Amino acid sequence: MNFFESGENKILKPFCSRKRIILTTGSVVLLFLFVWALVFYYSLPEVGYLKRHNPKTTALIELRKAQAKERGRRLRARQRWVSFRKIPKLLKQSIRISEDASFYRHSGIDYQELKESLKKDIQQGKLVRGGSTITQQLAKNLFLTTNKSFLRKIKEYFIARRLERHLSKNRIFHLYLNIIEFGRGIFGVQAAARHYFGRDVSRLTLEQMIRLTAVIPKPLKVSPQSNSRWLKWKCRWILHKLLKYKYITKEQYLAVWPAFKK
Repeated sequence: MNFFESGENKILKPFCSRKRIILTTGSVVLLFLFVWALVFYYSLPEVGYLKRHNPKTTALIELRKAQAKERGRRLRARQRWVSFRKIPKLLKQSIRISEDASFYRHSGIDYQELKESLKKDIQQGKLVRGGSTITQQLAKNLFLTTNKSFLRKIKEYFIARRLERHLSKNRIFHLYLNIIEFGRGIFGVQAAARHYFGRDVSRLTLEQMIRLTAVIPKPLKVSPQSNSRWLKWKCRWILHKLLKYKYITKEQYLAVWPAFKK
C-alpha cells in the first residue's frame, strides 16, 4: 500500500464511523417513535360500546365536579338523556350551522378549518383558535380535559377519527347533544331546556333554541336568559344563517328578530 492509499484510508475511516453513528442513532430514534406511536394509539379509549350504550358520565362532568370540590363546593350535575328524534330538527340545524356546518360531509375533521386554526395558533405562538368539529368536541367532552395543549389536540384528533369509524353520524350528533355543557352543572339539551325555560326540549320556541345554541362557545360565561350585547349578536348571527340556508321562513325570521335587536 502506498502513501496516498494510506492517507486516504485515514480520512475515510472517521467519515465512515460518523456515518454509521448517524445511521444507528437515526434508526434508534425512528424505532422509539414507532413504539411510542403504537403505545399512544392503543392507549386511546375504545368507543365501540357507544353504539348502543349511553355513557354514565363524561370527563367534562367529572372535571367540573373536581373543580367545584377544590373550591369547597359540591356540584350537582343535571343531565337528562333524550332520544334523537325528540330533539327538534330546527334545534339540530341551529347547533350544526353554528358549531360545524359541514358535519355530515367530513370524516370527523374539517381540514380547511384545521388549517386556519393552525395558522392562527402559529402566528400567536399558542392555541387560540378552536376549529373543532362536533366529533372533536364530543371526543374532548367524553374523554379529555379542557386544557389547551398540542398533545390534547392530537389525542382529540385520533379519538374523533375512531368515533367516526365506529359510530354513525346521527349517533355522534345524538351523544353530543346530550352531553354538551350549557352552564354550571347543566349538560345536554334536555337538561338545559328544563333548567332555563321550564319545558322539554321538544317544546322549545325558535327564540329559545337560538338562545341555547348561542351559549355553546361560552357556557360558563353567558346564560341563555341574558340579554348581553354578545349574546344578542350571536343570536342574530344564528338567525341570519337559519334564514340563509332556508331552515326558517322570512316570516319566522321577522317574528323573532325583535328579541335580538341591539
